[in-house]
Amino acid sequence: MLVTLSIRDIVLIEKLELSLDSGLCTLTGETGAGKSILLDALGLAIGGRADAGLVRHGAEQGSVTAVFHVAPSHPARALLRENGLEDEGDLILRRIQAKDGRTRAFINDQPASIGLLRQIGDLLVEIHGQHDERGLLDASGHRGLLDAFGRLEGKAADMRRLWTALAEAREAYNRQEAGIAQARAEQDYLNHVVAELDELAPEEGEETALAEERTLMMNSEKIAGDLSDAADALSGDSGLEARLNQALRKLTRAAENAAGRLDTAIGALERTLVEAAEARDGIDQALRSLEFDADRLEHVETRLFALRAAARKHSVPVEGLPALADRLRDQLADIEGGEEKLARLREAVESAEADYMKAAVALSEARAKAAATLDKAVARELKPLKLDKARFETQCERKPAEEAGPDGLDRISFLVATNPGAPAGPLIKIASGGELSRFVLALKVALASRGSAPTLIFDEVDAGVGGAVAEAVGVRLAELAGTVQVIVVTHSPQVAARARHHFRISKASETKKKNAALATRVETLDTAERREEIARMLAGATVTDEARAAADRLIGGNG
Repeated sequence: MLVTLSIRDIVLIEKLELSLDSGLCTLTGETGAGKSILLDALGLAIGGRADAGLVRHGAEQGSVTAVFHVAPSHPARALLRENGLEDEGDLILRRIQAKDGRTRAFINDQPASIGLLRQIGDLLVEIHGQHDERGLLDASGHRGLLDAFGRLEGKAADMRRLWTALAEAREAYNRQEAGIAQARAEQDYLNHVVAELDELAPEEGEETALAEERTLMMNSEKIAGDLSDAADALSGDSGLEARLNQALRKLTRAAENAAGRLDTAIGALERTLVEAAEARDGIDQALRSLEFDADRLEHVETRLFALRAAARKHSVPVEGLPALADRLRDQLADIEGGEEKLARLREAVESAEADYMKAAVALSEARAKAAATLDKAVARELKPLKLDKARFETQCERKPAEEAGPDGLDRISFLVATNPGAPAGPLIKIASGGELSRFVLALKVALASRGSAPTLIFDEVDAGVGGAVAEAVGVRLAELAGTVQVIVVTHSPQVAARARHHFRISKASETKKKNAALATRVETLDTAERREEIARMLAGATVTDEARAAADRLIGGNG
């Protein structure tokens, strides 16, 4: 509920701190005293329309702060968490309006968007006035109100889950169907490409191996010449092997008389001869392998050209050709097996549709029953409010299946007819100002225990009525205030007498100087002051003892 409203430099208010409590709170005062200023200020704090004209003359900016006690489970706290804002303790909404038209919003002293401020405000406060088009008058919210009244929120949530499942099943089916259609359009092309790649039969690492072989063959003549020169250096008549053998023979003859001193040198020569022979064999083997083969070179170059041409054609590297072939084969396989998968997905869609429609029809029937109960509950409230000839009707229009959505098949509207035999129409279009407020009051009383903003504000709900009707309005407002906080701007003493908390709004000069500026003030009335205010409302400008006695009777009768 709203516990504090702080206003700075708004219209005629320089500084105002208003503390409120639970139950029925009434705001009374002379016409033009500034009651509408309070509502405009509160509207600004909860995300209402900004207007530079709200800033008090002479001030640079105005501000309004509204503090709410909010239950831990209230949806407003979940909305704060979703938007990364703190939700501990009281919920504080603040709006600053500059005289140049700029406006800023804060929630719990953290900057916030005006849109989020409005969302939070809509969850905390409902303002019902003669020209209000929010809350109960907004047809887009009627389905939610009916679901809350009929305690159908659980079924409605199940409906949204089933709709999500159906939408996902349809999306999977459509995606598969589109894939098959595209694959069919490309099937001839895919077959052609796969046949080409199968004929080419690319292998991983093949390009690198072929390129190395081609390079080797193109340089084989020069390499072979160098190898021949190396072989001659090793094994020719004056080659290394011949000189080593000559040296070995001479050392062997000398060794006979050297007493073992040449054994090491002889061993080294013998090992060198063995390694020289191995080197010569290696060179010979390399020479044999480097025999130039023109046909082989042509084959390698042709193969490389074919591989690289295919890679360019399909915009992949040569080493990616095997993977491309596998992928295209899979696409062809999907075409062949896609119909089976499509059939399975179609079955899933049909199953999801059946589950959804079953739940949607059941919810629609439950809504129809709840609507009938709500109509009777509202009808009971209309007669005491002098609307006994009026008719309230909850219209449950079942949409065709193709227009179904996450909320089911129903289009819910609250309709009224103010005269017998007249066709019912939307509340905002049919009811007059006074009727509109009383219709809203009747609805709110009927819906009171089934979900509502924790603070309800009625702006002159008693307009145009008096006597027994005003008394009935007061009774129903008090009854409603047993469930939620109700704040009423009223000119009716019968309503004011029902209040648990009474505030008087007045307009007075800021100083005693001539031509001093006027300012709006709000006073919390004690028992004696409340008696005097109700007497004024009964008697007018001159308060008589009879008016005071009548005020006592009204207050006493409501005690």
